[in-house]
Amino acid sequence: MEIMRRYCINDRPVQFQIVSDQAACMQNRFGRVNFEDPNFNIGLPVFTIHGNHDGPAGVDGLSSIDILSACNFVNYFGNVDAGSSDVGQISVCPIFIEKGATSVALYGLGNIRDDKLSSMLETPHKIEWMKADSEDDWFNLFVLHQKRRKGSTTNGINEQLLPHFLDLVIWGHEHECLTDSQEVPGKSFHIIQPGSSVATSLSNAEAKPKHAVLLEINGRQYRQTKLPLKSVRAFKYAEVLLKDQLGVEHNSEESLYEHLNKIVSNLIDKTATSGSEPKLPLVRVKVDYSGLSTIIPQRFGQKHVGKVANPNEILLFSRSTQRHRKHTDGSEEIEPNELGQKNVEELIAESDLKMQILDKRDLESALHDFVSKDDSMAFHSCLNKNIEAVKNKLNSAAKDFKAEDMVLQLDQCMKELMDEDSLPSKGELLCSQSLPTNTQSAFQELKCSSNDEQENQKSNELIETSDEQLPQVASQKRPVPADGSSASSRRRKTDLTSFYQTVVKNGHDGAKKCKTPVAGRYGTIRRR
Repeated sequence: MEIMRRYCINDRPVQFQIVSDQAACMQNRFGRVNFEDPNFNIGLPVFTIHGNHDGPAGVDGLSSIDILSACNFVNYFGNVDAGSSDVGQISVCPIFIEKGATSVALYGLGNIRDDKLSSMLETPHKIEWMKADSEDDWFNLFVLHQKRRKGSTTNGINEQLLPHFLDLVIWGHEHECLTDSQEVPGKSFHIIQPGSSVATSLSNAEAKPKHAVLLEINGRQYRQTKLPLKSVRAFKYAEVLLKDQLGVEHNSEESLYEHLNKIVSNLIDKTATSGSEPKLPLVRVKVDYSGLSTIIPQRFGQKHVGKVANPNEILLFSRSTQRHRKHTDGSEEIEPNELGQKNVEELIAESDLKMQILDKRDLESALHDFVSKDDSMAFHSCLNKNIEAVKNKLNSAAKDFKAEDMVLQLDQCMKELMDEDSLPSKGELLCSQSLPTNTQSAFQELKCSSNDEQENQKSNELIETSDEQLPQVASQKRPVPADGSSASSRRRKTDLTSFYQTVVKNGHDGAKKCKTPVAGRYGTIRRR
């Protein structure tokens, strides 16, 4: 913000004008660009979209760029609400800029989850591109911030999916600096990838020189000029395969220390700091130690304290992810590790998760927001969004709801539970005796007349015996059988009288006496 205040706020006149509806394409409450505000002197207008780390998040969907926009330092555009997984359509509204005889239509699209944007680009009419009335007079410039996958539709955006009417695409998110415009086969536009302004990861792509791009447009023609960044911290990268290095003895730490020290010292000597405040360089050496021993990286870095900015992270030991496949003739062929070539998104896609309420893509988006944007409410918002969607579907289908459908589902659920339980239990006994075998029949029996219900109650009254024969015993009430037969024909074979006589007979014969029968809730049973 200090840099913007120093270089953007001044009395220099702005030489171009905005001729489009600013309220439709600008993401601010004032509905106009910052240099047209009479309360501010903006000499260098900045137009920006959001990326994957500063995208909208939280309850109100705010971005850190909203703060800069509220302060009138930048002009925030390209923020579209992609919504949930069932989003219908989004509109990309350009900013029409005119200066003399040159007219530029500036399209912008902030970062959206790659798989969602790729799916929308593949589906016709999912993205509506607002165009000028006379397309031939406008230079169409598109700015986006996504993963770039050339010729692929997985884990990134395929450049072939972009519309034909574009003239130039400024591609963000990718850190590798590719300032020369690249032609897309089969398309009429070119791509410029400026890359990151500083090294954000210690990888080979970040070790290339950093540049900014000055783009000049005249009519439908343009040219770019790359400007090297002189104040960037120097970064050197190298890869070493130990088994191919001469002079490295196996299982000798001293030999390994000496060899790696020479490599790091040569990289440090190649770095040339420039600028008013020289900065210590970054150095990364990736060492493949397959079949050999390693050393402690922190101990190795102590020799280079004060010489590099990352003494504890100079060395990165790794083993080759390739394996050798032997042929019948004895030759070997390097076979890539399939698991090492897959990412998390592809592994999740192969798992084929079958979710009924939560959407898999919404969960992936919530995980991305939780990790990348530090949004603690990401999963909570995802859950609430999907629950509301399910409620709306249920409410819309409430008019067509029938009680018979619920009975059929209940009947199926009971049958599944009975099939799962192999041992007799209280719940199973209740399902087999107290409920009919067919729940749909039971639902129809609820419509019986009151006379039939009274007759059924009389046939299922409690049966009591005298105190001399047996303690007070009661049998359970039985519902009306589903087949319409009488209750007496479906009684148990063992009634109270025959059960009592059997106990007395065993007692007179001197056989093993049975314990006193007890009246349970579901009929008279013999306690064992």
